[in-house]
Formats: sequence, C-alpha cells, structure tokens
Amino acid sequence: MTGGSAGKVAVGNAQRETGESAEVVHRRQLFASVCLLALVLVSAFAVIHSTHACRGLYETLQNLESSRWYLQEDHGRLLLEQSTWASHHRVETVAREDLNMRVPNLQQFQLVSP
Repeated sequence: MTGGSAGKVAVGNAQRETGESAEVVHRRQLFASVCLLALVLVSAFAVIHSTHACRGLYETLQNLESSRWYLQEDHGRLLLEQSTWASHHRVETVAREDLNMRVPNLQQFQLVSP
C-alpha cells in the first residue's frame, strides 16, 4: 500500500461511517492540515520571540552584575578611606598641628556644679 492509497482508504472509511461525500471529507482534512500548519508556525514564532527576549534579559543581567561589581569595589575603597580619615591617630594629629589644640593640664580643669 502506498501513501496515496492509504489516504483513499481513510477517506473511504470516513465516508462509510458518516455517510459524507469524498469532497467534504477531503475539505475537512485540508482544513485540519491548514490549522495544524498555522499552529506550528505560531509556535515557531513564539519560540523565536521568547529566545530573543531571553537573550535581551541575559544581556541586561550581565550589565547589572558588572555594575554591581564596580559599585562593590568603590564601596570597599570608600570604607577604607573613611577608616583612614577617622582613625584616632589622624584626628589627634590634625587637632594638634592644624588647629593648635592641646591636652589641658590638671590645673586648668574647672569643676562646675549644677
């Protein structure tokens, strides 16, 4: 049995079961084939669209991770700079040299009562 005769047998069986003409059965099969083709094409375009969207989102993710890495690096540098500027030794040196401040003697202390 060849492919063409198998289709004729299927059409013949459908005709006998429903009492429809060969042309009506052929049109239904053609309509079903066209619908299936349309569904396959829609599915293919949906796959293409989702793949494109996924690549765009992945590129955005890579850019954001790169930015995060640079920001973390800057934050580490700023924390180091803050600890350097706020160190006790540096504050004492600036107070003594730049502001001419000194530690008072015990005789210079005054006790204030409330």
